[in-house]
Amino acid sequence: MKFFYSLALLLLSIAAHSQENPYLFSDDIKKKVEDPAQSQSWKSQMGATYYSISGQYKSALESWDQTFGRIKKLNAADSLKFTKLIPVNAKEYILKKAADEKIIIINEAHHNASHRTFASSLLQGLYDRGFRYLGIETLEGDSLNTVKFATLNSGYYSKEPEFGNFIYNALKIGFKLFPYEAEGNNKEREIGEAKNIFDFMQQNKEGKYLIYCGYQHAYEGIHKSWEKTMAGRLSDLAGINPLTIDQTQFSEKSSLKYNEPILRLVNNTVPVVLKDENEMIYNGEDKELYTDIKIIHPVTRYIKGRPDWMLKENRKLYRISAAQLSTYPVMIFAYRKGEFEQNGIPADIIELNTCKDSRFLILDKGNYDIVIRDKEYKVIHRFEKRIK
Repeated sequence: MKFFYSLALLLLSIAAHSQENPYLFSDDIKKKVEDPAQSQSWKSQMGATYYSISGQYKSALESWDQTFGRIKKLNAADSLKFTKLIPVNAKEYILKKAADEKIIIINEAHHNASHRTFASSLLQGLYDRGFRYLGIETLEGDSLNTVKFATLNSGYYSKEPEFGNFIYNALKIGFKLFPYEAEGNNKEREIGEAKNIFDFMQQNKEGKYLIYCGYQHAYEGIHKSWEKTMAGRLSDLAGINPLTIDQTQFSEKSSLKYNEPILRLVNNTVPVVLKDENEMIYNGEDKELYTDIKIIHPVTRYIKGRPDWMLKENRKLYRISAAQLSTYPVMIFAYRKGEFEQNGIPADIIELNTCKDSRFLILDKGNYDIVIRDKEYKVIHRFEKRIK
């Protein structure tokens, strides 16, 4: 983690290189990050961010791993220990635990959209168990509680389709969303975030709290730079030990060789947690900086060229007819009806460079405006579609 740009510095870099349209063709992303004055680390993070927001899941992983990919080996003792652990459905386990929790903190890797999809899958179950408030790190305000969907002005990472879907689902279920980002960096930022969440809690006491954050903000214990993280500081302020959940360590990388060895041993098809014969949940080897739960996400399988985890929660494949396309390359956006005109976040995006590329969107039931843009980002076609 020591090589990562801080979020504040990364967002300043993004803002300096941003344009009104955040959804970019792959070739344009490559051009944007090929700045000879910048480090390879900067290029990897920036590229991963741009690819993720533009719906390019695999490219986002690949960009990240250009710098941060590490080949990891497992010794015989650890292998034996892991093979004795029993996989348990992560969603079911978390929802069972949630009945007795007041605060749940779950993190994401900002370039990995699958984490948002998993978090979204928890929402209804958490609401049914008394959770009413959802704090999201990237939010820049709470106006979306009124409009009921995220817009391009709602935040930065929330421009990504799965993040937009996460927010849309939370609002539809009935959650009240709130921002908690703080100024400063490192220790100052952790203190500020925790205080912002605690202040919100003091004014909103009619339910439980789900906090969604990036990376190590969800970790408890002692951080070598921050002393305590947001999670640890919030625990101190509220006098409540939160249930902390990490999605980042045991998620797939761009290549099997970079995956944590435990992914190869578990070989799961759904997100799981691991427990031993005493019903204790495995939460990693680091006991100084830790979370209560480590989720082991499965390696993505592709269906019609799209990630299989996108097809969860009763979503459906919708094939764009070749007759709708008169030129290449194009980007195809699916907006929930009425959101396109209000700068909403697309529910899905695909980029097609040739007539041979997969033309499948993945969408929930509902009414959509399908918008097609050409290489110059001009809208060249638009039509309505109802997904039943």
